[in-house]
Amino acid sequence: MAAPGDRPGATDPVAARILADRRARRGFPDLGAEAPADVAAGYALQFRLAQAIGAVPPAGFKIGATAKGMQAYLGLEHPCAGFCPAEGIAAGSGRFRFADLHQPGVECEIGIRLGRDIAHGAHTRESVEDAVEHVFAAIEVVDQRYGDFIALGAPGLIADSVFHAGGVTGAPASGWPGLDLPAARGRLLVDGVERAAGTGAELLGHPMEALAWLASSPAAEMFGGLRAGQVVFLGSVTPVIWLDGPCEVTAGFDLLGEATARFV
Repeated sequence: MAAPGDRPGATDPVAARILADRRARRGFPDLGAEAPADVAAGYALQFRLAQAIGAVPPAGFKIGATAKGMQAYLGLEHPCAGFCPAEGIAAGSGRFRFADLHQPGVECEIGIRLGRDIAHGAHTRESVEDAVEHVFAAIEVVDQRYGDFIALGAPGLIADSVFHAGGVTGAPASGWPGLDLPAARGRLLVDGVERAAGTGAELLGHPMEALAWLASSPAAEMFGGLRAGQVVFLGSVTPVIWLDGPCEVTAGFDLLGEATARFV
């Protein structure tokens, strides 16, 4: 599967440099004075990267730092979001080349697909819930390609879509709407061995709170709102599990089914 951003055509010089280094597996470059100085600049550079690879509108979004501890670690008071290019998302089961990634990791996610647009603005859990057509188990593939990501800072991470390297979406769960998403228990298995577990309540208390945050976020503003058909990785119910080598990963939820990723 192609890595997100693995297409030519960047015209913005900073975006072009980031994409060239990504394709050459040099990680995220030291941008010096051109580095985004704040969160707003980080989202602006993220949007320019999406433009450079023809991903406007994107196939979806990922939400990161839903846990207070991670927000504090990154110096944020809120979650953060990144865009997801279509070529990085697989349905049901995904296949990824381990050697294409710097330090790959996986997260056990609750994912959704939108059935209608959501305009950017102030939203509540209730105001976004009826826009959700499907809910499913998902895996987000992340990549630690930054060296010292704390030194890089939140604006740089946001510019590069917050570790995003791909994802897998499971089959739509039956019973939606009406599922008790905060109680949904997810397990992350690597080669059949459980490595982590958690529930949907990890996502801001309720996964739809995460979606409401996204709809009101700078990412949604920059990309002109959320659109029908887009996938959203709402966040991980477990800590990231870093992988040591080729393996098979399964994210399974008692209420949502499962998704699988193979690293070869």
